[in-house]
Amino acid sequence: MTRPLTLLARLASDVQLMFRRPPRQQYAALCYRVKKKTSELEVLLLTSRDTGRWVIPKGWPMDGRTAYEVAAREAFEEAGVRGTVENEILGTYSYPKALKNGLSVTCKVQVYALEVVNIAKNFKEKGERKTEWVSCAEAAKRVYEPELREIFLLFKRRMAERLAARMPKQIPAE
Repeated sequence: MTRPLTLLARLASDVQLMFRRPPRQQYAALCYRVKKKTSELEVLLLTSRDTGRWVIPKGWPMDGRTAYEVAAREAFEEAGVRGTVENEILGTYSYPKALKNGLSVTCKVQVYALEVVNIAKNFKEKGERKTEWVSCAEAAKRVYEPELREIFLLFKRRMAERLAARMPKQIPAE
């Protein structure tokens, strides 16, 4: 049997709801490349500047830029990669972001696929992060957010189908 909430408990709950902020929006790039010789799919991970966790490039909305343009810009600023970004959302995930004032806010991140065609020698955050090209399975193991793990695994399946469709059909020898 559940007891009704006391007036004080109800007030405390209402106050918490009043001060709860909606999730803040960010945009991210899942940067990838397909090796020419082996057709092996690799994705780019980088470390966050504050905690050193493995993440993908992401940032806040920018006036005058679409979400996927922001994702591409962040990929260049944080990892020095340029390429072709898709304008369709690949997936979304949420994570708690610690702010400089000590508070934590929930961020909702829209992820866009970006096929890397160029890696710059110099970029804004060079030397502030480690970067590493890994398989989708390895990326899923390294990232902290469960929804981002799922995005990597979904992307792996999607790319396997896409790459299989590109492969020339084998003609049996007579």
